[in-house]
Amino acid sequence: MKEIYLDNAATTPISDAVLTEMTDKLQNVYGNASTLYGLGRESHTVLERSRHIIAQSINATDDEIVFTSGGTESDNTAIIQTALTRKNLGKHIITTAVEHEAILQPLLYLESLGYEVTYLPVDETGHISLEDFKQALRDDTILVSIMTGNNEVGSVMPIHEIGEILKDHQAWFHTDAVQAYGLLDIDVNRDNIDLLSTSAHKINGPKMVGFLYKREGINFPSFLKGGQQEEKRRAGTENVPGIAGFAKAVEEITPEEKAARQIKYFEFKQQIVEGLTKNNVDFAVNGDLEKNELQHVLNIWIKGVSTYVMQTNLDLAGIAISGGSACTAGSIEPSHVLTAMYGQDSPRISESIRISFGKNTTTDEINQLINSITQIVNRLKKRSEVN
Repeated sequence: MKEIYLDNAATTPISDAVLTEMTDKLQNVYGNASTLYGLGRESHTVLERSRHIIAQSINATDDEIVFTSGGTESDNTAIIQTALTRKNLGKHIITTAVEHEAILQPLLYLESLGYEVTYLPVDETGHISLEDFKQALRDDTILVSIMTGNNEVGSVMPIHEIGEILKDHQAWFHTDAVQAYGLLDIDVNRDNIDLLSTSAHKINGPKMVGFLYKREGINFPSFLKGGQQEEKRRAGTENVPGIAGFAKAVEEITPEEKAARQIKYFEFKQQIVEGLTKNNVDFAVNGDLEKNELQHVLNIWIKGVSTYVMQTNLDLAGIAISGGSACTAGSIEPSHVLTAMYGQDSPRISESIRISFGKNTTTDEINQLINSITQIVNRLKKRSEVN
């Protein structure tokens, strides 16, 4: 039985072109990019070519890209190093209640050091209010960290408007773009973004590779202590094959490809909603079905069926979906995103699943998902009637 993979928000399969690129670099460009001899210079050339490709993808300059081990390191670096470097200007930080744990956990750490964090609430579609943001902003705010798009429900935040508000404020503006990069048009200059985090494995690239965009003039010490790689901004020997693979993944996602994927994924959402409705499945969408959201993520509440039961039964049917963020999917803790949207007493918290599409997802696979969910719901209904 061929497994149907519908958890692309957690990670994506590496593309053939990326694998070919990485294999070549692993075998043939193995020198340390910090050395001066020929093999090292060749690695350095690959590194800088990759940096250029990636910088262009967000309208940044090459020297504003710092390669990291992924989204978590990028987020932690941006949050913690900004706070420690700018504490003389204030200790207030603004974020949202629906951020990824890679943001929330370093903020908890900073709170233990005496920093004050404002967690903006969201409405039932997963969006913050700009009025709430304006009211939260203070003279001593040193950092605003708001994700571009949510990893559990796909809500897109008003990044451009926030950047405009902060243009003349002392606070640095960081956005976790891990889920949005490769799907949305991101321009760090248009949106006045100071710091931005991404991860390669979300766009069919390798794991353990990402980057942190740091606007020119944004300075703080390397989060990792060691060598002087990345112009002293990130210690550790650069993962040249992984970075080359990341750049190849970025090259594959042209502006036209981004737009085409959003359209295709939106059609998948409509297919699921129409199919489940036609099959009389009692469900509701968590979040919004608007076209300006992240279309690769669909979170649905299947009424009366626990997340664990649905996820397990779909797994037995050969379909991989998630109960929420991949980083907390193995936990019995309720989704903090759905809790923020609907309240801790809502049945949605324990009866929802996340379906996320990728470039390899097909219409036939979506039809199989619809049929499997319908069969599971009907089987459970019959069982409860017998009991």
